[in-house]
Amino acid sequence: MPIDFQELVDDLAGEHRDLEKVVVTLGPDDWERDSHAPGWKVRDQLAHLAFVDDIATLGLRDAAGFRQAVDRQDGLKYLERSRALSHDELLQWWRTASSELIRAARPVDPRARLAWYGPEMSATSYVTARLMETWSHGLDIVDVVPAERPDTDRIRHVAAIGVRTRGFSYVNRGLEPNEDPVFVDLTLPSGASWTHGDPDAPARIRGAATDFCRVVTQRRHLADTHLVVEGAAARSWMEVAQAFAGPPGEGRRPGQFPNE
Repeated sequence: MPIDFQELVDDLAGEHRDLEKVVVTLGPDDWERDSHAPGWKVRDQLAHLAFVDDIATLGLRDAAGFRQAVDRQDGLKYLERSRALSHDELLQWWRTASSELIRAARPVDPRARLAWYGPEMSATSYVTARLMETWSHGLDIVDVVPAERPDTDRIRHVAAIGVRTRGFSYVNRGLEPNEDPVFVDLTLPSGASWTHGDPDAPARIRGAATDFCRVVTQRRHLADTHLVVEGAAARSWMEVAQAFAGPPGEGRRPGQFPNE
């Protein structure tokens, strides 16, 4: 089913709102807590979102300006610069960056090809990637602070990236992709069903969408979820799954979240 682009932008804005409800409650000690990403504090997670939302907005509005920013390697020291900001300044940066991203995305043709690191992306993929990052880095925050951000059915977009990046997950590690069919049968937070692939495939992944999305974004080790993974193709995929760009991530160790 084709994605309604404006609905997708609405969903990204919804992820922003839910994360804001968390970060506005943080005390000084919460901002400086270590997250489960080695070397990254809570403040670094929000700074990352602010920086990438800024650069994504530039990509939406000014392709030449985006490429110049990449050539200048503007992203190399943003964390260092952000650590000189007060917590209030950091929060305001992210609020401005996320709001501008939504404004920049609204008028874009969903079929447009947009500049990004590496190959160009469709506008739909571009916005979906920002939603995935907002959700996953937001999860890094709520995993360590005394606040909750319940998952919603918006994570279906994260699941969609998860299945689209199956082949990439192998290639990114220098492995030959396993292309045997896998049926993915997930339950969204509302109880609705989300599926992908051939229901008759011998290899299957079943369970909660929240678990699947945590695995493909490397926020949980498979062993700390309740996913049912059947067949060699499904198992090998979940061992390397990576829905985000960049070098192979370290992921999480088994047992970090044993009570989920």
